[in-house]
Amino acid sequence: MDRYDRLRRLYAEFDTDGLRAYRDLVDLFPAVDAPVALDVWQDASEALAERRSAVAPAFDDGATMAEVASLATRDQAFAGLDVYSTHGRAFDALVLDVDETLRSAGATDNEIPREVLHLLTEFHERGVAVVVCTGQTLENVKGFTVQGLGNRLVHSGSFSVVYESGAGVFTPGHGAETKRLLYERLDDELREVFASVRDRAVAGAPPTVRDGCHLQGNEFNVTLKPNHEAGTDCADRVVDAALAHLLDLLGAAVTDETTGPTYARAHYAAADPEIEAALARRDELVDLPASGVPDPVAGVFGRVDVACYRADAAEISSLELDKAAGVDAALSVLGVDDPFVLVMGDSKTDLRVMKWVAARDCGVAAAPEHASESVLEHVRSTDDLVFDRGDAAAVLRTALVVNALAGLDGS
Repeated sequence: MDRYDRLRRLYAEFDTDGLRAYRDLVDLFPAVDAPVALDVWQDASEALAERRSAVAPAFDDGATMAEVASLATRDQAFAGLDVYSTHGRAFDALVLDVDETLRSAGATDNEIPREVLHLLTEFHERGVAVVVCTGQTLENVKGFTVQGLGNRLVHSGSFSVVYESGAGVFTPGHGAETKRLLYERLDDELREVFASVRDRAVAGAPPTVRDGCHLQGNEFNVTLKPNHEAGTDCADRVVDAALAHLLDLLGAAVTDETTGPTYARAHYAAADPEIEAALARRDELVDLPASGVPDPVAGVFGRVDVACYRADAAEISSLELDKAAGVDAALSVLGVDDPFVLVMGDSKTDLRVMKWVAARDCGVAAAPEHASESVLEHVRSTDDLVFDRGDAAAVLRTALVVNALAGLDGS
């Protein structure tokens, strides 16, 4: 009987829903120091052990089958088996975007669910490195990861943060390599462009942007975030205005105040449909084809990424310091020499990591259903790990199944 048949039998003959419910109760039960609560937790622990012991004798690999049943729904288990059958490897690292991936303003009240945080500790206990890969600042990430995962995990030596979309990497517990400022690799010309844009991002902004946005406290990237709640109509309008403002500043920094803004709008609208749409919503597209941008100017633009996260942020960053470069550096510091990683994300900055992984055949990609269309296209064309908004736990459970099955083969 092959593994697909064994999984069919497992989910047909046993109360896997009940088994999983008891495990979730045991794992996620709040820490309440009260006799009644402790009695409930103890009863659930005993029921979980009994149900596991009922599954184990029915299969040659019974302990693993009981583990799978307690972790995952039928669909999640079969998805995990599909991934393992395709790749034949266990995950040794997770690469995780945060906003609209681990948490969602529309589904989780912009909090990382306790279930997700617990599953990350499960991976950690199994020796899997955790790399948080985000456009946020280091201080923001350090704050919520320590609060959610605890100091022990964050400072374990197997946890890393790629922040500001690859501008820096922070890996506690690694001595001189704990903090690596990757933006210091850039040449003076590009650093001067970013400095010029940063200096004028707020001070030189039109009133709509100056009053409606704030400059995120990044070390290198320039990111304007709306003061309104992300996802609202007000935030949508402000972010569109902030994008146009950043494009104009970038063009002026590369050439001059007269022609630079037109060149920047023409170049980036042609390169990115989301930027074109944002400018079109403001009726601010320019009547210049991308071919009309002088080659030296286009060459500099080709080193700078401009991103519009609708109703959430407008940002410029260096293409030489993308998330993929940051992940490569993080894995190196962590000592993951032959990686097989799960990449979870929703935006084009995450897509670069997904494509980097695919090109090296060293992992798989997953995305929420509301991710950018280019991200969804890539994910669906590979392992099709698309999850519901706010339900990152579903893919993490699938990944735990992959590792459980890999353990049977010693891989």
